Amino acid sequence: MKKRMYAGFSVLVVLSCAGLVVSPGAVGQAKGTVVEEIVARVNNQIITLSDYQKASAGLRQEASQDCQNCSQMQVQAEVEKRQKDLLRDMIDQQLLIERAKDMDVSVETDLVKRLDEVRKQNSLSSLEDLQKAVESQGIIWEDYKTQLRNQLLTQEVIRREVGGRMNIGSDEVKKYYEAHKQEFNRPEQVYLAELFLSTDGKTPEEIAAVHTRADDLHNRLVKGESFDALVKRYSEGSTVQQNGELGSFERGQLAKPLEDAVFALEKGQFTDVIQTKTGFEVLKVLDHYQAGLQPLEKVEGEISNVLYRQKMDPAMRAYLGQLREESYVTVKPGYVDTAAVAGATVIQEVAPTPDASDKKKGRKKLPLPKANS
Repeated sequence: MKKRMYAGFSVLVVLSCAGLVVSPGAVGQAKGTVVEEIVARVNNQIITLSDYQKASAGLRQEASQDCQNCSQMQVQAEVEKRQKDLLRDMIDQQLLIERAKDMDVSVETDLVKRLDEVRKQNSLSSLEDLQKAVESQGIIWEDYKTQLRNQLLTQEVIRREVGGRMNIGSDEVKKYYEAHKQEFNRPEQVYLAELFLSTDGKTPEEIAAVHTRADDLHNRLVKGESFDALVKRYSEGSTVQQNGELGSFERGQLAKPLEDAVFALEKGQFTDVIQTKTGFEVLKVLDHYQAGLQPLEKVEGEISNVLYRQKMDPAMRAYLGQLREESYVTVKPGYVDTAAVAGATVIQEVAPTPDASDKKKGRKKLPLPKANS
């Protein structure tokens, strides 16, 4: 497959001598000042050592958040697993971002919505307050927005180019059901979602106002407004990104008042406003499974999700492999790209060549990066 050619490298990249970014102020001086090390290049973009170190530093926090009930040993094992593929994942993201640009994907409206969701989750009154909170943690606001924007861009490319092209047939679902019937022989369960308003840190007067808001939202649900839409706009829980979904619960796993309320409901029904230690919430029963072998029509969506996840990873790797074939990706020796395609090049270290003396008639050409096949 023919690779795309990128002749328009920036000055920093051309002067980098295949592994070092040279300060622009050093151009024309006898010796360049090394300000950054290049770990990898993806077409005309670079991944620097500081980029790599920042991503590496965030692995433990990400692993802890994704596995909140895990032991320290389990978290460490997950960190080591992610560290192995860290550079691969950073290259993958850059490939997807460039693909989004090729497709003219814009996520600016979604970015504003996402920032507002983060604001609500942290009980902040404005985006200006969110910006202050972000900067108080030593994070540059524009960098924070860029990170969110890149996440949204990659998600949209994946949705269009990979997820949207996968079909799960009814025959596949039935075959999986027949082969895994034991998985669907279950005790009585409810699958729940929440619309949550926080009272954390609020005065009694403010708590009363939150209660009023919760009652108003409940009334809107009674009148037929969409639960998902109200969750996205008003919910302040950590489950907003999952449309408020809490997961499935058996009898005995919830506080008795909650259990009595939700197990009395059918699929699609919701509770009255419930006060908890941290706020007010309305719970919706997304599904109610009776004890015993669940019929196929009850678990069809669940099976489709399982099959989708099974197909997604190999489909993504195939798609990213195609993007790599079409792109120019180089990696510095000592760093490992676990998804490198055959024939990929690695960055070759070359000593910087100083400019010739001004007394001479001409100047030496700056050496371009060399690469090994």
